[in-house]
Amino acid sequence: MNKILWHPDPEKMKHSQMHEFLHLIKEKYNLPDESYETLHRWSVENPGTFWSEFWEYAQVVRSKDFDTAVADIHKMPGAKWFVGAKLNFAENLLKHKGNKTAIIFRSENGTEKRLTFAELREETARVAAGLKSLGVVKGDRVAGFMPNLPETVIAMLATASIGAVWSSSSPDFGIKGVLDRFSQIEPKVIFSADGYFYNGRQFDSQEKLKGILEKLPSVEKVVLIDYSGKRDIDSINNAVAWEDFGTTANEELTFEQLPFDHPLYIMYSSGTTGLPKSIVHSAGGTLIQHLKELRLHCDLTPEDTIFYFTTCGWMMWNWVVSSLAVGSTLVLFDGNPFYPAPDALLKMADELNITIFGTSAKYIASLEEAGVKPKELSDFPALKVITSTGSPLTDESFEYVYREWKKDVQLSSIAGGTDIISCFVLGNPLLPVRRGEIQCKGLGMDVDCFDEYGQSLVGEKGELVCKTPFPSMPIYFWNDPDGKKYHKAYFEVYDNIWRHGDYIMITENGGIIMYGRSDATLNPGGVRIGTAEIYSVVENMEEIADSVIVGQQFHGDERVVLFVKLAEGFSLNDELIKKIKTNIRTSCSPRHVPAVIKAVKDVPYTLNGKKVEVAVKKIIHGEDVLNRDALKNPESLDEYAGILADD
Repeated sequence: MNKILWHPDPEKMKHSQMHEFLHLIKEKYNLPDESYETLHRWSVENPGTFWSEFWEYAQVVRSKDFDTAVADIHKMPGAKWFVGAKLNFAENLLKHKGNKTAIIFRSENGTEKRLTFAELREETARVAAGLKSLGVVKGDRVAGFMPNLPETVIAMLATASIGAVWSSSSPDFGIKGVLDRFSQIEPKVIFSADGYFYNGRQFDSQEKLKGILEKLPSVEKVVLIDYSGKRDIDSINNAVAWEDFGTTANEELTFEQLPFDHPLYIMYSSGTTGLPKSIVHSAGGTLIQHLKELRLHCDLTPEDTIFYFTTCGWMMWNWVVSSLAVGSTLVLFDGNPFYPAPDALLKMADELNITIFGTSAKYIASLEEAGVKPKELSDFPALKVITSTGSPLTDESFEYVYREWKKDVQLSSIAGGTDIISCFVLGNPLLPVRRGEIQCKGLGMDVDCFDEYGQSLVGEKGELVCKTPFPSMPIYFWNDPDGKKYHKAYFEVYDNIWRHGDYIMITENGGIIMYGRSDATLNPGGVRIGTAEIYSVVENMEEIADSVIVGQQFHGDERVVLFVKLAEGFSLNDELIKKIKTNIRTSCSPRHVPAVIKAVKDVPYTLNGKKVEVAVKKIIHGEDVLNRDALKNPESLDEYAGILADD
């Protein structure tokens, strides 16, 4: 059993929303005890009752209540949630009014901007009026090619208030990467900034924008924000300045009342192995799932200040923006998290009294590698939760947080993804944090670990599955009228059961250990191995700056190949190869030891900071990687072609 690193304070635990909800359900439904395990079991055995109870607890704003909480619960996909209900997503996020701060924006260059809930509502009304004047109606698509600015949130809220569908792409995507996404959905309007800042440099977005518009004839209007000070309205066809958009229409903000499953967001798969899948998420499903995760699992309240380091092209942006519905203050950041120094975000967290700090596993590992000891900067009195996602959080990173950052903090490793715009497994204010483990399965999420025959596993590695429907399942994929792409993505392996594509283990105490993507799982000699196990060993060595591990088909079997990016001052000689293999054998097993170890200059990542083992695997097998624009450093792939020719 893994070492416990944190216990919740009994007094604080009693005042958490999770405890309040648990007590309410225990009393009303006569549960045998007040344990989280009992509540979770009840939530997945009684999905309609659970979600309808949370609907009331969360006080979802609606103009019409539901007739049926869930219809066709045994259909996956096919279940229908909150049938008959009418609501608006933006209305729920803007229900808090007055002069409380809604958004604090910080740029790496020191720019700060604040908006109250009243100002956020006023700006949303103005932009919504501008969209209506263009003839944008419910079901139309509106796109953002934007940095993480307050204007991005406002544009999304204005879009949702009308019932139009929002989709965004980060400005660091290449023209092809943006077109691979937006050309599928044919947006009517694009919001764009003139540029953005990263690592002390200023980047112009306008030339890219022109290239995008040339091949996107559906766009009737471009709304251009002056962020970097280089805006050139006249150079962009059909462009209007942000501050001039909608000013002539003096309308009161109204909210189109829509069914629970009305489309809200179109998200995209990474697109590293083919054209990105356009995943459509519902307004109601997104809202209720986010409220459950933010309020119960993160214990987010109106008194909290929440931050997530994310771009607008990652689902964590959509997730954290929903905190406005709780009445919390949302902190947005644009730029390099390590600029002008590795402690930049830590200083911001301390200055702004951030209570919930969201980031990636890579960020935490990079802090440690840079020798940053946050506790020397501050004792972070406001900080109560650190959340981490994007890749598995290593044992060493768990230890680092409690040793060098803060002892009394709930470290919530979370996992789910773009596909569900939420989490399958995440944190819990009622449970201890154990090294290397995610605390629990999410309420209402019937998560299990399956072997290849569909048998449940405990204490053994297998596929992450979800056995019953949940409200934030995609309502459909764009341009997939018969649902074949949707079915293939999640239901091809196990009938009527969602297979997510993550390799996991559920521990005896109900925690979850992540081992990476199952499509990148290694299989030497028929034994499945998660890549995260090897990364946790290799990337803890001072000689290794980064690494990527893949399986290569070789003489009728699969061999493990490890590519290492060396730290400055080191070279890959026989002595280091021996040390790497010995460390892996000792910490993991002989099966984990790579057959081949090669030095490379760089490791490929998606724009959202995820390693792309699958793309590397394709390259070493002589296959093409078509959508390189989805990568942060696509040129790094070239080095892998033919690298194993002599081995």
